[in-house]
Amino acid sequence: MSADQRPLGAVPSLVWLALGVALALQLTWRAALPPTATAAEDLPAPPGVATLRLAAFGEVEATARLAMLYLQAYDYGGTNAVPYSRLDYARLVAWLDAILALDPRSDYPLFAAARVYAENSDPARTRIALEFLYRQFLADPDRRWASLAHAALVAKHRLKDLPLARRYAAAIERNARGTHVPLWARQMEIFILEDMNELEAARIIIGGLLDSGAIKDPQEAQFLARRLKDLEGRTQAR
Repeated sequence: MSADQRPLGAVPSLVWLALGVALALQLTWRAALPPTATAAEDLPAPPGVATLRLAAFGEVEATARLAMLYLQAYDYGGTNAVPYSRLDYARLVAWLDAILALDPRSDYPLFAAARVYAENSDPARTRIALEFLYRQFLADPDRRWASLAHAALVAKHRLKDLPLARRYAAAIERNARGTHVPLWARQMEIFILEDMNELEAARIIIGGLLDSGAIKDPQEAQFLARRLKDLEGRTQAR
């Protein structure tokens, strides 16, 4: 550091506060602007997480929400015939990653990815959004299982990609161990395997769940036992 430079710690707190307020105002102003036909194409690369933290001035949750509003200002007003069709999804996902890194407990970026950005008519863009959800699920499975469950449904019904849907469903069954994770979410892989006509694989998974003792609820165990019996009958008949 040269003699005419000062360390960051020497900068008055009011200067940092002004910087944070200026960024917040800029984000809010940009979010309030009406979208234009080329707005989606102009989505810039996101700032670094360190820059966002500096601008947050300790208010990371509020800054994360403002950043989401800024992001959704692009192509949000419905000026395109197909919403989000022109967004650069690589940059979009980079924004979502940065916002989640700023506020890891926020569900807003995951909700937007699952319920908004994954609903793109372009399958390639949809897959990018789904893979974002898969990566972020692995970072916190017990909190983020619901977004990946929705991703599995999108893969199954919108993309008609049963192997991809099974991949997501299997990740939930293997990684989401919290007692609050519902039975239907843990059983998604079984239903998808049945749709794939992989009855033997579905039977093995159910048998493994029952034998492992992981199912503590007697009603859940009875339900799985009935499904196992049904699958065994269908397998033998086939």
